[in-house]
Amino acid sequence: MGFWTLFEVASMPILQVLIISLLGAFLATDYCKLFPEDTRRSLNKLVFVVFTPSLMFASLAKTVTLQDIISWWFMPVNMGITFLVGGMVGWFVVKILRPKPHLEGLIIATCSAGNVGNLLLILVPAVCNEDRSPFGNRDVCNSVGLSYASFSMALGGFYIWTISYQMVKSSAVKSKALEAAEEFVSKVEANNNLDATAQTQLLKERKEEGAITTVATKEVEDPEQHANVSQESRPKQEGKGLLWVNVVAFLRQILKELMAPPTLGAIAGFVFGATVWLRKLIIGEGAPLRVMQDSTKLLGDATIPCITLIIGGNLIGGLRSSKIKPLVIVGVVCARYIILPVIGIWVVKAAAKLGFLPSDPLFSYVLM
Repeated sequence: MGFWTLFEVASMPILQVLIISLLGAFLATDYCKLFPEDTRRSLNKLVFVVFTPSLMFASLAKTVTLQDIISWWFMPVNMGITFLVGGMVGWFVVKILRPKPHLEGLIIATCSAGNVGNLLLILVPAVCNEDRSPFGNRDVCNSVGLSYASFSMALGGFYIWTISYQMVKSSAVKSKALEAAEEFVSKVEANNNLDATAQTQLLKERKEEGAITTVATKEVEDPEQHANVSQESRPKQEGKGLLWVNVVAFLRQILKELMAPPTLGAIAGFVFGATVWLRKLIIGEGAPLRVMQDSTKLLGDATIPCITLIIGGNLIGGLRSSKIKPLVIVGVVCARYIILPVIGIWVVKAAAKLGFLPSDPLFSYVLM
C-alpha cells in the first residue's frame, strides 16, 4: 500500500471527526442555539454515566479473554511512559515560556496526558471501516480495535485522575490564591484613597480592642483547647498531619476513580470476557443473557457521535474566552503533537523489536 493510499485511509476518520465537530460547533452558536452549555454539560454526564460504560462492557466482554489480558501487559507500561515523558516535556515548556504561576500545573498536566482520551473510540472504528484498511477484516478489526481502545480509555482515566487531576487542582488553588490576593490589594488601595476621619479611626481601635478581649476570654474559658491548638501548630506535627491528609486524599481519589462508571464498565467487561461460563451467558447463539449484551451495545453505539458533538460545541466557548498567550498554546501543541508522538513511535517500535507486543499490528497502532 503506497503512501498516498495510506494517507487517504488515515485522513478519512479525521475528516469524519471534523465534520461532526463542526456540526456540534454550529449547533452551539448563538445563531442556532440548539446546543447551549447546559445541554452539553447534561449530555456529557449522560455519556460518562451511561454510554461510555456500556460501550466498554460490550466491546471488552465480547472479545477479551484471560490470555488477551496477560498479553496486553505493555499497554499500562506504555501509558506510564507517556505520562512520565509528557510531564517532563511540559515542565520544559513551563520553564522556557514562563506562563502565569496558576497555569503551570495545567500546562504540565495537559502535556503529560498526551493524546489519551475518547478520540480512540472514534478513530479506530473509522479506520477499520475504510475499504482499504491495512488491518484486515472490517468486523474483526472493529470488535478487537474497540477492545484495545476501551482498555486504553480505562487506563488513561486512572492515570488522568491520579496524576493530571492533582496538577490541575494545584493550579486551581494557586489561581484562587492569586485572585484573593489581588482582591485584597485592590481593597487596601481603595481604603487608602479615602479620607480617614477620627470617627472611623476610633471604630477601628474599638474593633481591635474587642478582638483582643475575645481571644483573651476564650483562652481563660477553655485553656485545654488553647493548649491543644498551640501544640497542633508545631511545625513537625503540622508537616506530619499534612502528609497524612495528602496520602488519604490520594487514596480516596484512586478509589473514586475505580468506582467511576467507565472504569466499572471496563472491569465488568474484563470479568465477563475472562470468565468462560460468564462469557457463554451473553455471547453466542442461544445465550440466555444475549439480550443484555445487545442492549448494552445499542447504548454504547451512542458514545461516539455524542462525544464528537460535545467536542465541537466546546470549541465555541474556548475560542470566545481564551486568555492564554498564543505562544503558550503553540508550545503545548508542539509538545503534544510533535515531540510526544516522535518519542511514542520510538518506544513502541523498540518494544516490538524486543518482543513485548502481540503480533496484531492494530495493537501497535493503538499504542502509537
